[in-house]
Amino acid sequence: MIKHTPNPPEAENTTPYEFPGSKKFHEAADRALDHYFQPNAQTLRFHKPSTMFQVAPGQDNESLLVHACESLAQASLMSSDVAAYIDLPQRRTILAIQQIIMLAELAVNRVLDNVDVTPPAPRS
Repeated sequence: MIKHTPNPPEAENTTPYEFPGSKKFHEAADRALDHYFQPNAQTLRFHKPSTMFQVAPGQDNESLLVHACESLAQASLMSSDVAAYIDLPQRRTILAIQQIIMLAELAVNRVLDNVDVTPPAPRS
């Protein structure tokens, strides 16, 4: 059988590294990325999250939702107040942020309406 296309040219040994030192650079970059994006089990075992702004574990869901709703309402009010003193281009941005806050507040209010309130267990 006659072949109509020629054989592909022999490729030289190609490498993505321009010079010998760049291979070490890429290995170091891979180690750094693995350190941050793929921590090993030993790293995870000794990681202790900060407790500076931790919500108390015993809080009930309804109280947390009420607090979130009140915080969102205050944030909406503050952004509305700030928008009154800002010029037009920035005012639109502040009012857009206020709208996002209001939508979050509506969602939290809906969850509060749907939540089944169970009385907390008596403490002994």
